[in-house]
Amino acid sequence: MTDLVPAFVTTSATDSTAASAPTADHTRKAGHTGHSRPLGHLFGLRDLLDLLLPACCAGCRTGRSPLCPTCRSALRTARAGPSGPQPPPSRLPPLHAAAPYADPVRQLLLAHKERGALSLAGPLGWALAAAVRSALGPPEDPGPVLLVPMPSTRRAVRARGHDPTLRRARAAAGELRRAGLAAQVAPVLRHRREVADQSGLSAAERRRNLHGALMVPARLAARLTGRPTGRRPSAHRLHRLVLVDDLVTTGASLAEAARALGAAGLPPQAAATVAATIRTGQPPLGRAGPRAAPGAAPSRRPSTAPGLSPGS
Repeated sequence: MTDLVPAFVTTSATDSTAASAPTADHTRKAGHTGHSRPLGHLFGLRDLLDLLLPACCAGCRTGRSPLCPTCRSALRTARAGPSGPQPPPSRLPPLHAAAPYADPVRQLLLAHKERGALSLAGPLGWALAAAVRSALGPPEDPGPVLLVPMPSTRRAVRARGHDPTLRRARAAAGELRRAGLAAQVAPVLRHRREVADQSGLSAAERRRNLHGALMVPARLAARLTGRPTGRRPSAHRLHRLVLVDDLVTTGASLAEAARALGAAGLPPQAAATVAATIRTGQPPLGRAGPRAAPGAAPSRRPSTAPGLSPGS
């Protein structure tokens, strides 16, 4: 089992303020269905049915396996590079993505998130790991990496039966460890308040809507920064923090998460996503150019994780 979430960031019911309050930008992207009954009890039956009646590929709807060789190759050979909206919202750290938000990657993300295709977590983790390595730049700093996933609401987790963002982050951390890079997952972000539905809002309106919506509980921040002792910093301050998510569109959610981490004394060095929405007039993936963020060193050039060959 590669779930190595450190004990100092283990989630508990007392860690969250208004933990069930939704952040609309994140839940809207997820396509929340509104079901209240947990679906986790169905996953064992789904796994059995997949063995007896293999499903077609979630990415291209062909073949007789959840992930065909062609779509698997699309994830393995995804070229990670600078991405994100132009101009970026303030506080958004240098952001890299593994692929444009288009099929088959789009369909694979939706299948994992909304249809409980848990076997896709590993392959999507490959792509996220490539984006993390690209965001960190050349391996000149061998320090450990702490992946901070965007938080899902309790309502969304109950509806889906799992937390897809956290699951992909753990898969990416495992991929990074196999490549020789010390990596762990720290789910420290929480929802502070409810926000309005972001459908139809402009990028600027989304940023205003989300401002102040996320927070890091003081207890978790203290254990990461070592502030309470006042004597010496915690070893975890040496971690390079990277925000991770499935998709970036306007960057408003990631910018708010970076603000919350910075306010807790934990400024992220970079952000990484599996996919990025490429808008008309926006540079292709990998050509957006690194952007410096307050307190964060800009990444210098794209890179891919070992085992992920650059695409054409």
